[in-house]
Amino acid sequence: MKHIYILIIAFVALFSSSCNDVFDLDINTNPNAVTPDNAELDFLYNQVQLSMENVFSNTWYPAGTASRMRAMTSFFYNEAYAPTTFDGIWRNAYANLIPDLDAVIAQASAGGLVIHSGSAKVMKAYTLLLLVDMFGNVPFSEFGAGVDIIAPKVDDGASVYAAANALLDEAIAELSTATPTTAVPDLDIFYGGEEGSEQGWIKLANTLKIKLALNTKDGGAISAVVNGGNFISSASDDWQFQYGNSRDNPNSRHPFYNDSYEANDGQYMSNYYMWLLDGSKSVEDPRLRLYFYRQDGNLTNEDPNIWDCVLTQTPFDLIPPGQFDHYLAVDPNLPFCIASEDGYFGRDHGNGQGIPPDGPIRTVYGLYPAGGLWDDNSFDFTQNDGVDGALGAGIQPILLSSFVDFMRAEAAIAANSGEDARALLESGVRKSIDKVLSFMDLVPASVTGRVVGTDPVTMEPITAAQNYGVTSDDIEAYVAEVMGNFDAADATGQLDIIATEYYIALWGNGLDAYNLYRRTGLPSNMPPLIDPQAATSSSFVRSHLYPAVHVNLNSNATQKNTDTQVFWDTNAAGFID
Repeated sequence: MKHIYILIIAFVALFSSSCNDVFDLDINTNPNAVTPDNAELDFLYNQVQLSMENVFSNTWYPAGTASRMRAMTSFFYNEAYAPTTFDGIWRNAYANLIPDLDAVIAQASAGGLVIHSGSAKVMKAYTLLLLVDMFGNVPFSEFGAGVDIIAPKVDDGASVYAAANALLDEAIAELSTATPTTAVPDLDIFYGGEEGSEQGWIKLANTLKIKLALNTKDGGAISAVVNGGNFISSASDDWQFQYGNSRDNPNSRHPFYNDSYEANDGQYMSNYYMWLLDGSKSVEDPRLRLYFYRQDGNLTNEDPNIWDCVLTQTPFDLIPPGQFDHYLAVDPNLPFCIASEDGYFGRDHGNGQGIPPDGPIRTVYGLYPAGGLWDDNSFDFTQNDGVDGALGAGIQPILLSSFVDFMRAEAAIAANSGEDARALLESGVRKSIDKVLSFMDLVPASVTGRVVGTDPVTMEPITAAQNYGVTSDDIEAYVAEVMGNFDAADATGQLDIIATEYYIALWGNGLDAYNLYRRTGLPSNMPPLIDPQAATSSSFVRSHLYPAVHVNLNSNATQKNTDTQVFWDTNAAGFID
């Protein structure tokens, strides 16, 4: 378990912005930024860790909606994302994070502080990969030249990837020189900052090389890292950002918790994603009640004004002939309008209808990773000014050990890495379930011990934990179904199963889900835009628009189309919807 420094982590809110925030700041000068002239190195190091979380969390809306992980509530892709949508990501990366990382590297290198500088290089490499994955070609070689180059050009995504890979190699070499007497950061939110913490950063750097090589389908590079053995392989190695539970002065809680447990209606969940856990298999996914919390357990008698379905008045009406064929062609079992009748209420992909008064019945973020409520069939209203559940003490799952197993399983089939895809699939599923269920430690005994019934034979009380908790039999049944389906499938079907289980495990990490979909076109039953007209005329976003602050303030910048593919996306145009 990583060390949690609540006092420092509490400053997240001071440095955070939503994905749609636009600040009145010059892109080259942030008056609130820590600079080498006025800051201790460790304070600067604290800042870059908070900025790292900020940049990652701001990818959730654009990447999570494109990948159907959360609901996209616009009929057309070009309505869902505007250049201003990405100003927060761009400013945070280019005006805050990268300059501060460069300052850490320069100061730490001058003082021989190899853990500070090596870990900063790892974070910089990840940031560069993130920017390429989101936007394609981005500024790099000319960025940071100050007044000498005030309008940096973009570099080809492949060259930025290569630069990131070189940074990872430098970081590994540098971190490997650390000794027991090497100074450690006063606060390392990610890997503890104690003696030996450099090993966590080395494992992360090697794992990022796997991630990079998977996108570029370089099975040999993946094999080289795996054979070296020093990468993220257990939960203790996970790269995650731990939030606090403070509501005020400042707010240190998970952004998902802030969304669902205050006074406003939360974001719509994705009906498709909830259905994957609740209805796509013969058994319920063990993670379901921790991913989502239902405010209503029976959706069959709602007012038609609440449903606001596309094409029909309610989900139980007959759909006009021919209007749903594009959905049925993907998978006749896909949900329509609601994920299920037992309370999993969100929106379908591309449902841009007006917003009805449905806040009290929307399914909201649950215990994992948001630090919200565990679903124990209490169906409580969650807009309670932040007093429910684990009070937002969740995590950002940036790169977990389960993800690594799924990436390696995918590479075994798609990149000829030579590993055992079946064993890695099973390992990834088990690690993901274990990670999620560990959050049950945050649920108080007053909740798990709540009496919900009586055993008809023994007449003993049945608790919420007994009735709604996950047993070892539940886990084994789920794993058995996944592995049985894998064994019965051909290579194409096996890759689809790996991608689907990876996608489920990624909950909270929209960026890697977005990469997975563009890289493989899987899961194969991703729902199309719900409106048939939009489905035939709106092209999927193969890379996102450049931010307005880049295009408007950089004389060398030119806006691009969203059908422009990142360099590693070598699939055909129209490959995915």
